[in-house]
Amino acid sequence: MEKVSILPYSESLAPYFLSINREWIEKYFAMEPFDLAQLQSPCETLINPGGEVLFAEWQGEIVGTVGLKKMSNRQYELIKMGVLPKARGQKIGLLLGQAALDWAKKQGAVKVLLYSNSILAPAIALYRKLGFREIPMEPGTYQRCDIKMEYLL
Repeated sequence: MEKVSILPYSESLAPYFLSINREWIEKYFAMEPFDLAQLQSPCETLINPGGEVLFAEWQGEIVGTVGLKKMSNRQYELIKMGVLPKARGQKIGLLLGQAALDWAKKQGAVKVLLYSNSILAPAIALYRKLGFREIPMEPGTYQRCDIKMEYLL
């Protein structure tokens, strides 16, 4: 396996947050207003409020990304994880997920939540491999989500 580098948010990498996530969101769902707000303005919606966006570089190209939205001083939500089709199977999602959990722990978080959809079976399997466990989902959170998971740090 070739080396994968995990990079923190920078303005120069911000366009990849949109392009990589647009690929899978539009394949399975439709872009919603909150998607566009987060993906087009990650600095304002995620970074400035205390979150992070990480990027995976492989073979000299940005091929994956994940966001962390600050929910409170002790809790983050893992959002917008995507890996380009040509880079899947390289354990890039696993590396991104672990880097996101490590980052949240360094911020003093005790819990990371995520919301997903059961049609994204490879993503759900990845989250389970990372150690997330399914918990009951409250109604009305996200229209396209039917599964909620948590990871206790």
